[in-house]
Amino acid sequence: MSLHDDAIAVLESYDGAEAQTQLRDGYLHHLAEHPDGMWKACGAGHLTASALVIDPERGRVLLTLHKKLRMWLQMGGHCEPEDTTLAEAALREATEESGIHGITLLSGGPVRLDRHSIPAPCHEHLDVQYAATVPPGAAERMSDESLDLRWFAYDDVAGVADTSVVRLLESTLARLDGAR
Repeated sequence: MSLHDDAIAVLESYDGAEAQTQLRDGYLHHLAEHPDGMWKACGAGHLTASALVIDPERGRVLLTLHKKLRMWLQMGGHCEPEDTTLAEAALREATEESGIHGITLLSGGPVRLDRHSIPAPCHEHLDVQYAATVPPGAAERMSDESLDLRWFAYDDVAGVADTSVVRLLESTLARLDGAR
């Protein structure tokens, strides 16, 4: 199965709120119209994969101060040719950008979808957002893609990040509460 096929399967099984369902349908339409819709080279926009890295035991989330966008964001980015699934791409990005090995994606697939404009040459990201937990005693290490890497208490995220990250955290916490 190709990454493009995996993305279609993941999106077809994604069950979100009404607005998320409309967004999901837009993602599926994009993939149907653009066979290259998984790759940065697709001028009409492309899917990306991200993961919000959380430490539920300590009530905190790890955010990166993105070098190009200069915003506090979850870990994530472009799919690579070696990625065979969106989940694998999200996990790879989270591991690379956090420096933490042994991260585990939350079960149940993506937590949210977020479509946003990006400065050229990318123009638009159709982000498939996962959430991941860290192993006990995990120590982060900043990558060269970041200006900073920092843990924030759940309640502090709204003060530093935009609404897309806040919504991702809310959805992640709801999934964690539902798993208990």
